[in-house]
Amino acid sequence: MITLQKKEDIAQISERLKKEQRTLRFRRLKSNYGLLIGATIIILLIVLAIIGPLFTPYGPYGMKVLDRLLPPSADHWLGTDEFGRDLFTRIIYGARVSISIGLIVALLSSFLGLIIGVYATYYKILDHILMRICDGLIAIPGILLAIALMAALGASSFNVIVALTVVFTPNIARIVRSTALVVREQTYIEAMHAQGASNSRIIWLHIVPNTLSPLLVQATFVFAEAIISEAALSFLGAGIPAPEASWGNILQAGKLVIYKAWWMVVFPGVAIIISVLSLNLFGDGLRDYLDPRVKLKQKKS
Repeated sequence: MITLQKKEDIAQISERLKKEQRTLRFRRLKSNYGLLIGATIIILLIVLAIIGPLFTPYGPYGMKVLDRLLPPSADHWLGTDEFGRDLFTRIIYGARVSISIGLIVALLSSFLGLIIGVYATYYKILDHILMRICDGLIAIPGILLAIALMAALGASSFNVIVALTVVFTPNIARIVRSTALVVREQTYIEAMHAQGASNSRIIWLHIVPNTLSPLLVQATFVFAEAIISEAALSFLGAGIPAPEASWGNILQAGKLVIYKAWWMVVFPGVAIIISVLSLNLFGDGLRDYLDPRVKLKQKKS
């Protein structure tokens, strides 16, 4: 009878602790304004990119030469471009391209960087080979490497994803490797070895989960950097080919008529700034949420 009562008391205490932990996490989330603001803006941008075309009667490729370079008005909220295309519609479709490319690049580079970083940590031969390759790629400025790859592969959305994935994967692999090195030296990893656990079990069940927090934070920054890089490539004529809408090639077209049509440069530039700023806010807030010690150190310093 006493044993059953003790078990019930332990279960109640455990349930209360879980409830308090959920409450604490919710309070931390509510107080993390950067995370909330960044996530809200990102969600709004994604929703606008998906349903935005429903609010405009124009298509992204329909040209009306007689309406070229019209200023913002009730008919064309953000004006028109050099071919008479509605700029609001072009920016919305450009958001689909830029955000989707940034997201895919962040996911691919995070996945590849995770595999490279973890296995380089665990196997010294792979460490020497893979890390030297990563060092060589990191030594080349990212935008120059991306331009060189685009020149070799050709201008298309798929090739932009490939080029930017190659650019960002080495940095993520380095971050994962540095985190995994610390985890590998922990006592419980040695205990798993002593119990005869296989290398794959140790890697995927014990090392990988402990590298996900810094990986998620870095992925948000890669997302933002990929949007900027895609816009830069398209601006230079090495990214998304015309007439497909992209924030970068809208800016590239706007630079030729900047004195006649300021809206062609301002509005896509503002879209890039808002998206990148929101992702950086989200990344900083996520870092503080996943590791509160970082915020405490910043306050002490």
